[in-house]
Amino acid sequence: MYSKTTLIGLKADQFRHPLDLTATQALKQLPGLDVAIRTLLGPVAEQFFYLNNIASSVRVGENQLPHLHALLLEAAKILDIEAPQLYVQQNPVPNAYTFAMRGRQPFMVLHTSLIEMLTPEEIQAVMAHELGHLKCEHGVYLTMANLIVLGANLLPMWGTVIAQSLQARMLEWLRCAEFSCDRAALLTLQDPKVVMSVLMKLAGGSPTLAPQLNLDAFIAQARDYDAIGTTQLGEMLKTAQTAQLTHPVPVLRAREIDRWAGSPEYQNAIDLAKMGYNGKSASKGKWRNW
Repeated sequence: MYSKTTLIGLKADQFRHPLDLTATQALKQLPGLDVAIRTLLGPVAEQFFYLNNIASSVRVGENQLPHLHALLLEAAKILDIEAPQLYVQQNPVPNAYTFAMRGRQPFMVLHTSLIEMLTPEEIQAVMAHELGHLKCEHGVYLTMANLIVLGANLLPMWGTVIAQSLQARMLEWLRCAEFSCDRAALLTLQDPKVVMSVLMKLAGGSPTLAPQLNLDAFIAQARDYDAIGTTQLGEMLKTAQTAQLTHPVPVLRAREIDRWAGSPEYQNAIDLAKMGYNGKSASKGKWRNW
């Protein structure tokens, strides 16, 4: 792999997607949810997941799958964040996820089927995406989202309406948060084609098909998806398609990365790191907001 620029002093607001910012601010208007999740559910969830990981996964480290450990350490260094624990779990569904409550030990899980389908650089892009959740401090709301989405149908009828309203807001937030984390992956790999290749393989890949997929054709497919939204009916259908999803559709995520890779905002983050800035203004000593 080629040498990548380490983003010293990188702040989440330098790459946070505006939709993520708006959705997170909306969630913060719901009083007490943040504190309740961290105080009441944090310790229980942390212990539950820790036990599950220790019992049913392989913990990655210097002496266990060291090549994956090295990829994680490099990604964490580039994003200027402490590396979490990493586990590999046997699972036929390609997936990765992270868990973190503020002040507690975060961890990341990669499914074996995902690892088998991706190249080392693409695996690192997935790791960087998950690190993006930690960098943006999504952990509390990720936990809350999972609980609300899973529990909405288990409440009495009077609570179901409230839960469904929260569910819709949480799903919207989840989709917006994913855009920020895709940007974290791009900042780490510093090559949009690697990130878009991951999305392509998640959309229609397998260990057999992955090497045969054509990224240029997938990018053209993303443009076709955009074209559908030029009519009112097309936009309505796209909204209905994504309303119950936890992630934006892969072609939309690929298009967003393609656009951001050519933006001044992305280039500013890279250029500041290359010049040796640590995120502070040389003239006033205050944090810059790029």
